Amino acid sequence: MPVFQYKARNGAGALISGAVDAESLDAAAGELLEQGMTPIDIKAGRGGRGRIATPQESARPRPAPRRRPGAPQQESAMQTLNSALMRKKIDITELIIFARQMQSLTKAGLPLDRALTGLMASMKNPRFKELMTDVLAGLESGQSLSTALGHHPKVFSPLFLSLVDVGENTGRLDLAFEQIGRYLELEKSTRKQVKSATRYPMFVVITIAVALAIITYFVIPAFSETFARLGAELPLETRILIGISDFVVQWWQFLLGGTVAAIVGFKTWVRSRRGQLIWDHQKLKLPLAGPVFERIALARFSRTFSMIMKSGVPIVHGMGVVAGAVGNKYIAGRILRMRDGISRGESLYNTAITANMFSPLVLQMIAVGEESGTIDQLLEEVADFYDAEVEYDLKRLGEVIEPILIMFIAGMVLVLALGVFLPIWDLSSAVNN
Repeated sequence: MPVFQYKARNGAGALISGAVDAESLDAAAGELLEQGMTPIDIKAGRGGRGRIATPQESARPRPAPRRRPGAPQQESAMQTLNSALMRKKIDITELIIFARQMQSLTKAGLPLDRALTGLMASMKNPRFKELMTDVLAGLESGQSLSTALGHHPKVFSPLFLSLVDVGENTGRLDLAFEQIGRYLELEKSTRKQVKSATRYPMFVVITIAVALAIITYFVIPAFSETFARLGAELPLETRILIGISDFVVQWWQFLLGGTVAAIVGFKTWVRSRRGQLIWDHQKLKLPLAGPVFERIALARFSRTFSMIMKSGVPIVHGMGVVAGAVGNKYIAGRILRMRDGISRGESLYNTAITANMFSPLVLQMIAVGEESGTIDQLLEEVADFYDAEVEYDLKRLGEVIEPILIMFIAGMVLVLALGVFLPIWDLSSAVNN
């Protein structure tokens, strides 16, 4: 059996070296991990081949094996395709699993480098595995976990990083990951409710748009040619439909290009600082959906602020973290104004009144919590109240949108019937007479 020379760190972080018998490099690394050691460098001894230098190198994609004579060339192509398909975005479910696993591992007293190495072995997302490799390299260079995670702000939010930082400073990293996991699960539940409420209306709207495009581009021109050959006098509704159809058929390239340009321009504008602020403010004014967006943001504010208070983060710094977690720049601006008022010595209750975004019941609970010193518990109850309101509003939103869509479809069918079938009925009556 081949012999591999290794350098590794034990549970206390001390650097040790030695030799291990294993069938392959991966087997040698696995045996070291089972013994509670984190491999740093593994080299083949006599009878061994190859080397595994560091966890960073082991996480890099390996070159495709050489094709044996007579072996099908599609094997390497399929491997490349599978790797490309598996390289997906890190979603909230994977972050929840990561937080729960880190909670269990840190609660058991496992060192961070060993915990991350063990997690990397079970990760199926190559992108997440590469990210963890970079985090592990940061830990080995002496960085804290929050600093190493902070190199990836698109994956880990400011709230995530702040709670990890507090957990490191207080020595209760397991509680920090427990709070993170609970928050992410509630966030996932809110997103799922929003998607469930908007899935049916979006499907109906897309179907209607496709149907109108087909009718305008293919159906109405066929009817217009028939009416033109007969030379009959057409009703006003039919002439309007034919005019719209002729315009779309003649200028569809410019209409399609203009639509794409408008969508791209709108998304670019929304990504800008001023555009996002204006759009987030206008979303709160939308009929039916505006109050839902506002309650979702306020639920996030209450829940996040409660977690910040429980974790012991200074309230002025915590308000800045909360502002980045609500998901609405307009409401975030009001929260930052609350932070400025608190930094000047005003009470939380007075700044909440000035912000003008809480109901009287919520303001009363904030006042009681501030006087009794239980603001974190009462804010959590406020978050539960807003979550219940959001769930009710989303159910009501689906019930209200459904009859509106039915009326819209009925109106579209009526217009098409008057514009297309009415002339046919008139021609049939004329022929019969």
